[in-house]
Amino acid sequence: MFSKTRVAVLRGGPSSEYHVSLKTGATMLANLPEHYHPIDVFIDLDGAWHYNGKKEKPHKILGKVDVVWNALHGEFGEDGAVQGLLELHGIRFSGTKRLGAVFSFNKFLAKQLMEKEGIKTPHALIFRREDVPSPEVLAGELYRTFPQPCVVKPVSKGSSIGISVAQTPDEITVALTTAFSISEKILVEEFIAGREAVCGVVEQFRGSPYYSLLPVEVVLPENHRFFNFETRYSEGGNHRCPGNFSTEEKDELQRLSKEVHRLLGLRHYSRSEFIVHPKRGIFFIEADPLPELHEGVSPYLQSLQAVGASLPDFLHHVLTMALAKR
Repeated sequence: MFSKTRVAVLRGGPSSEYHVSLKTGATMLANLPEHYHPIDVFIDLDGAWHYNGKKEKPHKILGKVDVVWNALHGEFGEDGAVQGLLELHGIRFSGTKRLGAVFSFNKFLAKQLMEKEGIKTPHALIFRREDVPSPEVLAGELYRTFPQPCVVKPVSKGSSIGISVAQTPDEITVALTTAFSISEKILVEEFIAGREAVCGVVEQFRGSPYYSLLPVEVVLPENHRFFNFETRYSEGGNHRCPGNFSTEEKDELQRLSKEVHRLLGLRHYSRSEFIVHPKRGIFFIEADPLPELHEGVSPYLQSLQAVGASLPDFLHHVLTMALAKR
């Protein structure tokens, strides 16, 4: 009989964010409080599950644990797949349930919902690879008819993978080719010039059903136009917490982050990304139901530390909700 709660930390996975997930999972394993028994469950790029270094069927592993911490980023971990598997087996787990994951991982669905609820988000068009005669033809059409510069991105990828900012026909062609090489569906989105902000939410924290952390300002390196993969995971100095926002901007970012969390049906914790335009206001960009949580690069961790919350305390708080099926 185990005296400690057995926590399986799922990390790795068949995803373009495999290496990010390994780091988040390692951080979780190293910071679980003493009264939890950490179990490292590694999922390889082929989707095989490993327990104690040996391949094992998922249902057998899940039968040996009390709760799961989902540290799987990207496909399978954030798109509803692993959530559906865990729900099917009646396993308690951290983070968003299946339906919330489906809506948040699909950027177009998330944007549609925000627009319906009156939350500003950049104008965008969606394209399927099979409907596009060639990137060059579509690039020419976009150059003539769509506001420039534009942002080209896969509909369902995280960590800014496959995202480009383009302005000329040649740049748009390259951006479309890049995005279509990794995704069947892509978004072409209006580029909003402004400061990038990320704002996290924790449920049932400090007496609030939805507690908003301090907004973090993304400090872009010189010659970078957006928060790309390189910027997101480079060490040191890319985030300012709290961000240099006015009181009104800070309050609105916090309000919007809670509203996004609620509208998308997210659970336990999340992070939303915004652009603060000096005249047009705040635009929702996307929501992350599973923010990266590894030291040195995570704005979510910086936000927790800024309000005096330690990582072990945060993990305990989320696991308590998961175990209570909240």
